[in-house]
Amino acid sequence: MDCTEKTRKKYFEGDSMSGVVDEVSVDCRGRPWKANKHGGITAAVFVLGLQAFEMMAIAAVGNNLITYVFNEMHFPLSKSANIVTNFIGTVFILSLVGGFLSDSYLGSFWTMLIFGFVELSGFILLSIQAHLPQLRPPHCDMVSHGDQCLEAKGYKALIFFLALYLVALGSGCLKPNIISLGADQFRREDSKQSKKLSTYFNIAYFAFCMGELIALTLVVWVQTHSGMDVGFGVSAAAMAMGMISLISGTLLYRNKPPRGSIFTPIAQVFVAAITKRKQICPSNVQLLHVSQNNVPNQIPGMSANVSNLLHTDKFRFLDKACIKIQDGKKESPWRLCTVTQVEQVKIIISVIPIFACTIIFNTILAQLQTFSVQQGSTMNTRIMNGFKIPPASLQSIPYIMLIFVVPLYETVFVPIARKITEKDSGITPLQRIGIGLFVATFSMVAAALVEKKRRISALHSNETVSIFWIAPQFLIFGLSEMFTAVGLIEFFYKQSLEGIQSFLTAMTYCSYSFGFYLSSILVSLVNRITSSSSHSHSGWLSDNDLNKGRLDLFYWMLATLSLLNFCNYLFWSSYYSYNPSLSLGEPHDDQYHEQDLENQGRETLKHMNECSRI
Repeated sequence: MDCTEKTRKKYFEGDSMSGVVDEVSVDCRGRPWKANKHGGITAAVFVLGLQAFEMMAIAAVGNNLITYVFNEMHFPLSKSANIVTNFIGTVFILSLVGGFLSDSYLGSFWTMLIFGFVELSGFILLSIQAHLPQLRPPHCDMVSHGDQCLEAKGYKALIFFLALYLVALGSGCLKPNIISLGADQFRREDSKQSKKLSTYFNIAYFAFCMGELIALTLVVWVQTHSGMDVGFGVSAAAMAMGMISLISGTLLYRNKPPRGSIFTPIAQVFVAAITKRKQICPSNVQLLHVSQNNVPNQIPGMSANVSNLLHTDKFRFLDKACIKIQDGKKESPWRLCTVTQVEQVKIIISVIPIFACTIIFNTILAQLQTFSVQQGSTMNTRIMNGFKIPPASLQSIPYIMLIFVVPLYETVFVPIARKITEKDSGITPLQRIGIGLFVATFSMVAAALVEKKRRISALHSNETVSIFWIAPQFLIFGLSEMFTAVGLIEFFYKQSLEGIQSFLTAMTYCSYSFGFYLSSILVSLVNRITSSSSHSHSGWLSDNDLNKGRLDLFYWMLATLSLLNFCNYLFWSSYYSYNPSLSLGEPHDDQYHEQDLENQGRETLKHMNECSRI
């Protein structure tokens, strides 16, 4: 076997000498997993069950929460919107905690089991708080007598926020692990399994859509007609069903055990690079400290599949962490790191701009869950004699569309695109994200046009337009979300290394968090600026009556920001480059030709041999 063939075997098949082997996975008892008993789509179905039920529970609360906070807890409209966006933002930022605990200490399954029950307890407390009148302010019409209504304070507000943030803690820690545990049932280094992995992400989004659809139709209808206490109780029941689904698949899961803290080795790279900042990087990469098997200061677990990442030229200042200044002497891991360890940190840094470009996208989502719901409450909600559609249920419109579009995307578009591009996922995750970011802009354009029509009709013609006028903004955003949300999760999971998959997947949810926090900041900032620049005391969004505000101008501002954000994404996505040794199962997903990879692999083998003779 020639050198080229050996290199191909090392990087694409794995052998005992290179250390590129299947990652260590275990069953529920900690024993080595078996391909005929564990993993695969059968095990993933139980995780998808939890995803659907948990999404049903949390979506029914989050998407109609502004109605409860405004009408029952009597917080002003702008404050109610910020309470909702802060809650949802907290859900997603806590996903970092869940990802860290999973990768470092608990593992995905145990993290999900513990925090699933935390979330369930929050739903139960919410339903109790909504059921008992003594835990809420006296009933009052906020639209007609907003200034006279008593706002929830003291123990009433305390119980409400305690229940709300128990839900946030549980859901936040669950979300990244639902994705990673389901995806862990497929082996990325196997080309057939890699195709199934791309299919899994689409199926997972389908489960997400089904959960959202049921929440925004059936559960929101129950909340509207039977009371929020019953609605919160239904959410608690849905969460309980999700936990039953998770536990039912215990014997089938292929689990990746925790590998210890992921932050210390990352910090070592930065400390070593700063310590040696005055050193000059050698022009020959052979002089850098090359990773070898069982190197003690290698990031735990991150190299189970790729024990030696190939050196890249980006972020060259970090290469100083690999410079040997004491030949023949052992240096502290805080002063000398391996090329592999540095390349792992480079990967983490490289994905941050991609992540940042989706924040504005989720700021738009925040408006659809807050102001668009309130917008719909001022419109004609009657669709037939005796039946009115709850405003929050409008958010179900895109999911009705998506339960048909997602299967078509997977069964029609992907096979056609796969033949053209020769990529397992049809189009790359970065291309998918870009399409979604571009389409999202038109959601806010539609929202602005409809709000202007609604406001003019209400003020000048004394007419109430149909609630279905705001359907286009939900439909357009739903289509953009199918591309962006799934593309982002697939991108982060496939670019992550063993041992930090849950944590990097959690970063996708942080985009939601920052988007909703940014929404709160923008609402407050816009109110302050527009109030001071106008002759009236109220700004675009500060009045409880939308007819007195200028929500349409706020939507136009978001459309502009979204378009500028798309242009920013085009720059960063073209700048991003894959590490050639990452895409083991999908060699066509990187920007390197196969021959280039073989040549780099041959050079790395040569460097390792030279290093072993020193």
